[in-house]
Amino acid sequence: LARLQIMKRERNNGQLTVVLNKLHDAAEHDENLMPIIIEAVKAYATLGEICEVLRSVFGEYHELIIV
Repeated sequence: LARLQIMKRERNNGQLTVVLNKLHDAAEHDENLMPIIIEAVKAYATLGEICEVLRSVFGEYHELIIV
């Protein structure tokens, strides 16, 4: 956790915001997401941050439980 906090503090958060917004726009317009996800990883986005952007566009699957 300490290394994660250091990484988040030292990364370029302005660049990260731009890339995550770009990912959001691409997801909304049904574009290829992989190049933008790679760009986000290179900007030190965490998996959770990337998933949160995708969840905001696509939602989250909840399995219907039939009893």
